[in-house]
Amino acid sequence: MLARLLKRLLLVLALTGSGLAVLWHGASGDMMMGALLLPWMAVVLSTAFTMLKSRAKDEPSAAFYRAWWGETVANFQTFVLRQPWALGRPAMLPATDGTPQVPVLLVHGYVCNHRLWDDVATHLRARGHAVLAVNLEPLFTSIDGYADSIEASVNALLQHSGQPKVALVGHSMGGLAIRAWMRAHGNERVARILTLGTPHAGTKAAGGSRTPNGRQMLWNSVWLRGLAESETAGQRALMRIALTPQDNIVFPQRAQTLAGITPVVFEGLGHVQMCTAPEVIEWLATELHDLQGVA
Repeated sequence: MLARLLKRLLLVLALTGSGLAVLWHGASGDMMMGALLLPWMAVVLSTAFTMLKSRAKDEPSAAFYRAWWGETVANFQTFVLRQPWALGRPAMLPATDGTPQVPVLLVHGYVCNHRLWDDVATHLRARGHAVLAVNLEPLFTSIDGYADSIEASVNALLQHSGQPKVALVGHSMGGLAIRAWMRAHGNERVARILTLGTPHAGTKAAGGSRTPNGRQMLWNSVWLRGLAESETAGQRALMRIALTPQDNIVFPQRAQTLAGITPVVFEGLGHVQMCTAPEVIEWLATELHDLQGVA
């Protein structure tokens, strides 16, 4: 569903860019340049808006501007080059190398699909992990409604690997979807939960949202408080949280943790960039490697 929407948006931008190029220069040779330039400019402007809106006053400028550029590149790669071209349902990806490790379920966030995880999946497979990246659909529904899809994917991974437990990695809303799944299905099959840029405390970016999942992610929402109150100390012990102080979607940034958990902080990264940054991917691999023999 998301892939189709993004393709249509890119088509509109490409045609508009081509038309503007012809009107401006009157030369067909500029049509291709216009078709490529407008999608890039859309990413540049949207990223600039979110970066400026979310900037924390006390964060260093060097890290902020580094994150701004990195997030712009990550957004173009993700929303123009990858996600529009997702084909069908995500496939089970067996490990390509390394000692067999705990299988991993990757859960994307709001208005994303499984192609968000291309870099992470490649790296984890080379480390010995079987990987499955779920698509959360429909796009705009209650986060609790994603529990059945995650449950089916967990069962598929367990059957494929023959292991008794899985690790779950969530980006943004995906971390909340994992927690909602755990509330519904328990944590007996969980080896570890890792979240990246997840709005555990809610985000002020969701202030104008009218979708069910968007409203659930409002800053300090009733739904988020209820989710936190439902979790046991044993479930919290399974969780690791990573955040970036330059997150342009989830803010206030440093508040995005849970009682009893000290987050790992990555400086100079944007929100989507957390899924492409080598240092974050290496952190994931290290955390998951520690589970060898646990599952």
